[in-house]
Amino acid sequence: MSSMKAIKKRITSVNSTKKIMKAMNLVSASKLQKAKSRLDHIRPMFENMALVMDSIKKSISPDVKIDFAQVRDVQNSAYIILTSDRGLCGSFNTNVSKEALAFIEANSRDKNESILAVGTKGWDYFRRRGKNITYRCLGSSEATSFADAEQLGHKAANMYRSGEVDEVFIIYTHFESILTHIPYIVKLLPISTEPSDETDQDRPIEMTFDPDPKTFFKDAIPMYLNTTIYGAMLESAVCELASRMTSMDSATRNAAEIIDDLTLEYNRKRQGMITQEITEIVTGANALN
Repeated sequence: MSSMKAIKKRITSVNSTKKIMKAMNLVSASKLQKAKSRLDHIRPMFENMALVMDSIKKSISPDVKIDFAQVRDVQNSAYIILTSDRGLCGSFNTNVSKEALAFIEANSRDKNESILAVGTKGWDYFRRRGKNITYRCLGSSEATSFADAEQLGHKAANMYRSGEVDEVFIIYTHFESILTHIPYIVKLLPISTEPSDETDQDRPIEMTFDPDPKTFFKDAIPMYLNTTIYGAMLESAVCELASRMTSMDSATRNAAEIIDDLTLEYNRKRQGMITQEITEIVTGANALN
């Protein structure tokens, strides 16, 4: 009887967990729709911003010195790594953290590294591995705002401008579809002044800058930097919600399977007890005769 009670208690416990997972799945699905809608509206802006900057870079005269485009002898590297603040989102945090760690260890040989961690999970992952975390931004993985991206971009720009670091990378998860999320590594600083398409090198591009190219890029590059970071943060937030939704859906199905297995086991034990009682009654009746 105690075994049946234990099974029944476990069924009740798993059923409660199933309800929680189902609720989290519905909440994540609702948040995902809003986050994806925001990403769809914003994505063209930062994609076009990148195209505009690429066109502008082709028009730069070699004698124009731009602060954020100076190629240095790299001794110090900074890595902006985007993860989530909460768990229960499958392999989302593990994938981007492992990708970031592999890239950092390969790129930072004989270099000093600085990690700007966005999200509790990434901060904890690299803290436990003894990495140098110089900045952390917690509590903004889902509630992403441009102010967070601006603050992060300002921090990265100041580190580069002051010479504290010689290059800046951002590592985040790119949203392809509900089930496909790919870790991306993008070099933010220094800004490359080389044309991205070799076929475009012969195309003459004439641009005038007001008041002058150096002043223009002093304002334009931080804006480009902030917009790129904001786009990456939105991509990461959508991937987090999509991962959590699919994980909770999978957990709900697994819980249902466990309940079915436990119910079958419970019914078998109950049937066995009933059979045993009937056998004892029949045996007792035969003994009286």
